Amino acid sequence: MKKVLFIDRDGTLVIEPPIDYQLDAFAKLEFYPKVFRNLYFIRHKLDFEFVMVTNQDGLGTPSFPETDFWPVHNLIMKSLENEGITFDRVLIDRSFPEDNAPTRKPRTGMLTDYLNNPEYDLSASFVIGDRATDVELARNLGCKAILLQDNKDLLKEKDLEDVCVLATRDWDRVAEFLFAGERIAEERRTTRETDIYIRVNLDGNGTCDIHTGLGFFDHMLEQIGKHGGMDLTIHTKGDLEVDEHHTIEDTAICLGSCLRKALGDKRGIERYGFCLPMDDCLCQVALDFGGRAWLVWDAEFKRERIGDMPTEMFLHFFKSFSDAAAMNLNIQASGTNEHHKIEGIFKALARSIRMAARRDIHHYEIPSSKGCI
Repeated sequence: MKKVLFIDRDGTLVIEPPIDYQLDAFAKLEFYPKVFRNLYFIRHKLDFEFVMVTNQDGLGTPSFPETDFWPVHNLIMKSLENEGITFDRVLIDRSFPEDNAPTRKPRTGMLTDYLNNPEYDLSASFVIGDRATDVELARNLGCKAILLQDNKDLLKEKDLEDVCVLATRDWDRVAEFLFAGERIAEERRTTRETDIYIRVNLDGNGTCDIHTGLGFFDHMLEQIGKHGGMDLTIHTKGDLEVDEHHTIEDTAICLGSCLRKALGDKRGIERYGFCLPMDDCLCQVALDFGGRAWLVWDAEFKRERIGDMPTEMFLHFFKSFSDAAAMNLNIQASGTNEHHKIEGIFKALARSIRMAARRDIHHYEIPSSKGCI
């Protein structure tokens, strides 16, 4: 079955003029950063049809004469074609918003050829655009959406967040997602001592939803999400009436396992990561997602607790985490402030994960001479 990328024009392929939102002069034309190389990559490496779907308010009326539109539009299309980027169809709606035309996005009047058509797999197709209406169009078509914005905030009003699989202003991220897929994993672990749910999105924006019942532990885990650039959900209910041990240990096991799942076959990743100063402390975390568990721990803590977390559990957390993730961890920390020291370790871990998990779709190989990890 055929798959389609329904691609918006203004705000997606070209920068939308900020005052009148009308691209009617060559002086206003600016292509979206990185759009050429990434659309070329998608066009030639993947099997999507390209369909441009654009609203051009009042095209053909005195407010937007045809003679102002077509010269600029034709230059856009020719520039793309010269870089090896061609569109199978170009669909333009000319109505005003107040017309409520059935052909105007997010309505599907221009796209009836794709609806209920057994030749097309719309569930594996995407709408790419910069507005909530593009995401709404995806929902109406039965597609998923890629939103060219920093986050999904503008989708909340119409409850469109679940339709959007990626929010980014970076076309590199768009190409990576379409080529290599999302890196999301979930893990649930239930025992007589703990009940844990964890969800990791390695290519997220650092959004965290963490509740373990231990405030300081939550604070440390948030460093992994925030500084690792990953979306991280951790909900742990543990037998804190006994002590903190099971809550911390089982969360580490579950988080490590979830991270390992999200990395998949590790194709294209950097594999290694490594250091971070924090005020009086220097914290170094070197890691290797090589499939073998090992921990070197060189950090001493003189206090029995920091917040509500026993310092003896720090080593145990990282040992359980590295075992479950099948990774090498070498951790060294020095300094006088105990809070800064452990927070620096968690932040250094996050930055190391971020570095090591980074993918290069242009060198999409297993990072090992053995051919597997």
